Amino acid sequence: MVHRLAQRLASHIRAHRLLAPGDRAGVAVSGGADSVALLRLLIELRDELGLVLSVLHFHHQIRGAEADADQQFVTGLARQHQLEAHFASGDAPGVSNREGISLEAAGRALRYGCFANLMAEGRLDKVVTAHTLDDQAETVLLKLLRGAGTRGLAGIYPRVAVESHNAAAELAILRPLLGIRRAELREYLQSIGQQWREDATNLDLQHRRNLVRHALVPQLERNFNPAAVERLAELAEVARAEEEYWTAQVRGIVVHQQPISVNFLRKLPLALQRRVVRSAAEAHGLSLEFAEVHEILAAAEGPEREKTVVLPRGWQALRRDDAIHFRPSPHGPVPDYEYSLPAPGRAAAPEIGVSFKVEVVALNGTHPGALLSTKVLSSPLTLRNWRPGDRFWPAHTRAPRKVKELLQEQHVPVDQRRAWPVIANGDEIVWIRGFPVPEHLRPSLQETHAVCIQEIPLHDPAAQRQ
Repeated sequence: MVHRLAQRLASHIRAHRLLAPGDRAGVAVSGGADSVALLRLLIELRDELGLVLSVLHFHHQIRGAEADADQQFVTGLARQHQLEAHFASGDAPGVSNREGISLEAAGRALRYGCFANLMAEGRLDKVVTAHTLDDQAETVLLKLLRGAGTRGLAGIYPRVAVESHNAAAELAILRPLLGIRRAELREYLQSIGQQWREDATNLDLQHRRNLVRHALVPQLERNFNPAAVERLAELAEVARAEEEYWTAQVRGIVVHQQPISVNFLRKLPLALQRRVVRSAAEAHGLSLEFAEVHEILAAAEGPEREKTVVLPRGWQALRRDDAIHFRPSPHGPVPDYEYSLPAPGRAAAPEIGVSFKVEVVALNGTHPGALLSTKVLSSPLTLRNWRPGDRFWPAHTRAPRKVKELLQEQHVPVDQRRAWPVIANGDEIVWIRGFPVPEHLRPSLQETHAVCIQEIPLHDPAAQRQ
């Protein structure tokens, strides 16, 4: 007999077409009540929905022996139900310190990077996570208190698409429990006699989310509205629909208005002005605060023909005559960056506002990016900015040259040089923006496939990656 909560979940999955028969779905299981309940519910439904289930567990290297015990618990759970399990780990505290982000954000970035890699490798079609109605309400409150527009109020998206090198594959991270309360999941586990693990850090009120969860939300339910969580989740749903519509509308405007025409901007309603400025900044990997958007709009409205607005991460918005330009600040520090570049796959470089896509393609047609021999895949690829001492040997030149000299000869603007991207295979630079690939790395006549490297502007808002 299928549990009533499983029946409700099945109806939701079908109504929103989240999963299809034959999908290889990896269930992210931390060992906590929510994720264990999600796994047990999907085990009940796997035959009915036609799913191939596996278990995913990520060790964040935060809680020592407790985290080790969580992994052992998840291992036993997967073994008990004869499910394939994928385990990975990452240094969340190290990433948090190095990148200057919260421990929660660092863990999420590592975890979702792992999920994306499993899907890019063709081992999974979907990843399913256990975000609940309570998580949605907490996220909306946190965004609201930090200062958010409709994008922040949209909260956690029920589906996030993941870039795929296979056009026939639809890869996604799904959150099918966003309509179910956390208490319902615990009641379900108790009814079937399933244990779970408790994470002591979830009670630490020094973390803002825990403070919202254990203090603010209960007060709202007790003193203002017993259905406060449901109302906040409905607000997220309304904001999401608004955001999806206006994002699509504004994207077309921004594509045709680079740089932004001041006269064009002035003719728009204020709400649309704000969205155009935000979207234009996002094309360069920048996420602007409310005050920064209005400072740019003030520059557009003012009488000065030239005005500079200082932005985060060494960028600036420059009003020059009748246009607004976004560019790296000639005086601001541009940090070094370095990212692992999966092949096939994609890596973003927010510092320069683009992502780099790597595909293995058949040599039987035209391709949008630079082509290299598949021998560049002999070791992992790295995306980074060039460093002093780097050398590169472009095709049709006599010998390797210093990258610094190549950029000077190509008249790359001084304020853009330091962040100029390169892709390395081990110690060898195999690609630089704007230069032909080395002769010895071009595809040979005997090769039927090649590696295609393509630059794509960043447009995906971080709010959708919660």
